[in-house]
Amino acid sequence: MQSDEQQIRDLVATWHAASKAGDVDTVLSLMTDDVVFLVPGREPMNKAEFEALSRVPPGSPRPQIDGTTDIQEIVVAGDLAYLWSKLAVTVTPPGGQPIARAGHTLTVLRRVNGRWLLARDANLLAPMQPASR
Repeated sequence: MQSDEQQIRDLVATWHAASKAGDVDTVLSLMTDDVVFLVPGREPMNKAEFEALSRVPPGSPRPQIDGTTDIQEIVVAGDLAYLWSKLAVTVTPPGGQPIARAGHTLTVLRRVNGRWLLARDANLLAPMQPASR
């Protein structure tokens, strides 16, 4: 059996892989039903809002998403855990220019029926400056 820390690291890796593949259903399966996302400049977002923003109409091109996470700390306390990480994400809309953001995140996870799921997420991602040449 995997340690709690490894299960949480696997959840993060699965989230990134599913996001990159456009697999919204897998991403949604990694969240609690009462998940809350805290993002600068907007009201807190729930699971339904996350899903609505993530779905692309059938037949429409989807944005390309790529990112990296550098987990700095994972703490497990019973059926709750938190992690903080450095996150960099680039989203390229169909036919558009890449939008890159980076910063820190603080994520709270809850064990539900033996599975770790994302319950709360606060990110401090800010636009990344283009590299100077």
